[in-house]
Amino acid sequence: MSSPPSDVAAPPASPAPPVPTTGRALPNGLAAFLVFFSSGAVLVLETVALRLVGPYVGVTLQVTSSVIGIALAAIAYGAWSGGWLADRRNPRGLLAPALVLAGIATAVTLPIVRYAGEVLRGGAASGILLLVALAVFVPAALLAAVTPLVVKLQLADLRRTGQVVGRLSGIGTLGGITATLLTGFVLVAALRSTVILLALAFALGLVGIGLGWYLRRQEPTELPGPARVRAGLAVLGLVGAGLSTVAPNPCDIETAYHCARVTSDPARPSGRTLLLNSAQHSYVDLADPKHLEYAYTKWIGAVADVATPAGQRLDALHLGGGGFTVPRYLTATRPGTDNLVFEIDGGLVELGEQELGVRPGPELRAVVGDARMLVAGEPTDSRDLVVGDAFGHLVVPWHLATREMAADIRRVTRPGGVYVQNVIDYPPLRFIRAELATVAAEFGHVALIAPPEALAEEQGANFLIVGSDAPLPLEAVRARLAEVDPTVSLLSGAALTDFVGAAMVLTDDYAPVDQLLATA
Repeated sequence: MSSPPSDVAAPPASPAPPVPTTGRALPNGLAAFLVFFSSGAVLVLETVALRLVGPYVGVTLQVTSSVIGIALAAIAYGAWSGGWLADRRNPRGLLAPALVLAGIATAVTLPIVRYAGEVLRGGAASGILLLVALAVFVPAALLAAVTPLVVKLQLADLRRTGQVVGRLSGIGTLGGITATLLTGFVLVAALRSTVILLALAFALGLVGIGLGWYLRRQEPTELPGPARVRAGLAVLGLVGAGLSTVAPNPCDIETAYHCARVTSDPARPSGRTLLLNSAQHSYVDLADPKHLEYAYTKWIGAVADVATPAGQRLDALHLGGGGFTVPRYLTATRPGTDNLVFEIDGGLVELGEQELGVRPGPELRAVVGDARMLVAGEPTDSRDLVVGDAFGHLVVPWHLATREMAADIRRVTRPGGVYVQNVIDYPPLRFIRAELATVAAEFGHVALIAPPEALAEEQGANFLIVGSDAPLPLEAVRARLAEVDPTVSLLSGAALTDFVGAAMVLTDDYAPVDQLLATA
């Protein structure tokens, strides 16, 4: 086969696709603001999202991990998409629409989550991921697209690529840090989630509109999409903001940690139920503080009734206040009792004073702060009774469930004093077994109060661990339990040892509480 003659022209190469012009670079201050603002807005969304979904799926490690993971996925997808678009269209025409669309998506997030949350309520992993995605993904992805669009505009001189990208990346990180601290320390404590989201949506829309006006004056560009589409999106944003005011709200009060609601008991006019993140947390009778509605409070009352002579005052320490049911009971049954309550949520203390008959004074002192830190500051051998009843949703916070915490509680408890700890667990009961092993590693005498169906791993329930450095008055406790809750079981001795089995002792170094609570 002969080679083609040298004078035959080769076919013309396909023309390279035109590279869209980016127009003039933005002023450095404006570029820095847009990156700082959009990156910060993502972290505001991420922080508030945990409060939005908490009333429906709880505030557990899995929920927190889902919020972080989906927010990071949105950032990754948005940054990739923004960079892809920046290479194909003029970024000047995309920046303002990205911010306005993010504002619209933020405005509709709250009603979407509240309506969907009623359907997806529960702890199923699929429901958690879907609800979190509805709360975060779209607005976060739109906001994450802003940074690559700005970077593309600023790369007029390729010799400064590293400097430009590094500076804007650093500014974006600073925006995220600032927003995280501002939201966590100030906004969440001062404003409702509805107000935070709508204010953020308004700010995004305002910045987007203002930026669009500025850029069109500097260098006219055509906004993407027909006018009717843009008008429709504007209406959607307004509808979303309007729906936020009528969407079902599971909260009467948003505290720094909880979505709280107090309801009246139709069967008992003076009865009040405190719901935290839509879960029943406490019941109080405004007219009769001796009335204990929930089974686990009856068990605590039974132990307190027989721990020391009837009517004798106690020095009691409560880890977790909630509805302050047990402190009110001890004051009513043992006048002069000193109840010191450590409650991390100051909003619950205020709510208790307003609606649950809590009256601070010499017999009831509430200190706002983390129980682990506050217990460390308590004097040795200063309390006759320590009540552990602190929960994050339905989970004992891991740092309150370790051997180190139990050791500090034992130090604070007087010789012969009693520690009772309320725990919630579900079959196969891995957490309650581990927590029993943990308490038993510090207290020489331990017992367990629980429904027999729960001990048989037939259902989830409350469990009450009882610990002391002295022999427990088990027969007296059994007799008192027979009066207040005849169906409950009391395990001790060999039966308790068999129940605990080879369960791990939880420590500060290793306390996988959420994983132990996961149902098999």
